[in-house]
Amino acid sequence: MKNTNGQTSVLVLSTVSMIVSFTVWSVFAPIATEIQKIYELSITQKSILIATPVLLGSVMRIPMGILTDRYGGRRIFALTMLLLVLPMVGAGFADSFIMLLFWAFFIGMAGTTFAISITYVSKWYPPQKQGLILGIAGMGNLGSAVANFLIPSIFSSYGLSWVFWSLSIAMACMSILFWVGTKDVKVTSKHKTLKESLSVLKFKETWYLSVFYFLTFGTFVTFSIYLPTFLNDLFSISALEAGIITAIFVVLATLIRPVGGYLSDRFGAKGLLTLVFSGVTLCGVFIAFTMENFLLFSINCLIISILLGIGNGAVFKMVPEISNGNTGAVTGIVGAIGGVGGFFPPIILGLTKDLAGDYVLGFLLLSILSLFCLILNHKGVNKTSIKVSAQKSA
Repeated sequence: MKNTNGQTSVLVLSTVSMIVSFTVWSVFAPIATEIQKIYELSITQKSILIATPVLLGSVMRIPMGILTDRYGGRRIFALTMLLLVLPMVGAGFADSFIMLLFWAFFIGMAGTTFAISITYVSKWYPPQKQGLILGIAGMGNLGSAVANFLIPSIFSSYGLSWVFWSLSIAMACMSILFWVGTKDVKVTSKHKTLKESLSVLKFKETWYLSVFYFLTFGTFVTFSIYLPTFLNDLFSISALEAGIITAIFVVLATLIRPVGGYLSDRFGAKGLLTLVFSGVTLCGVFIAFTMENFLLFSINCLIISILLGIGNGAVFKMVPEISNGNTGAVTGIVGAIGGVGGFFPPIILGLTKDLAGDYVLGFLLLSILSLFCLILNHKGVNKTSIKVSAQKSA
């Protein structure tokens, strides 16, 4: 029986903390074009700056998820947020592109809060509610929308340095509030070794969900950090206007995520993911050949945002089922590969734009990957076989 005393505060403060963390994680995207002008960067250099925080924030999700399993979400979450203050302050003092890139790498640790939050919250709720609950916790992705609303305004009013310094203050305050307002669930089982935690890598279910999340979350991250660049390059929209449009995309994709979890609780995730992958495949092709039309581009981005939100919720409904008691490891692995899915596409998009002069190839690659996920989902496992694997890996 799970201890329900403190469930609500854990869920609420974890979600809010993740919103603040994801605002920090997305700090460069809304003003990337302005930074490009300051340092006279190429499109590829700008893409690397945008994608750099995603790298560490993705790879480190695996050890952070395992550490959360071992030492508890309260101390790991609070400490991670507190340590993020240092690179944010450092970025405010950066006076070159190289120094900004250096601090951007460490700012990427903000992305690891996803694995911490999901692992922490999942321990407080029973399996039959986790689709909806983890969907709510995943709404911390709203931080990307907050970044697109807030950061261009801070930049235009106070300059680049105060973008980082103001967020460092918010992060310090949030870490204190989280520590005071939450507690850890009592752990009755012994600590797992690293080998035991990573045993979930032996099962194909872990890899299936990782590929699915590579598409759904990776594409969400790519759009949330690169859409302002699309809008500026394709339609000459200002940073503030592009930030608002991107924020709408992020809000839709995030708010629909609990719906994806809820529908997965009710009807199963496999059928839902079939719908998601089919839709993304078609939308990717359609955007590739109609991206010069602002209305069609916007409509397809809207559809993709809804599909990605549903897909993210469906994937993480399945995660706790893979290995009960090893949720941190599975969350870290799936989350890491999903995060990596948001690292490479912006760089590929920048390279294809520099080399070919357009983004057509990038969207065609998105459709091909989505079609691959559709095939994997069709040939994949059902809920029963996932439970069997969970028992074997324990």
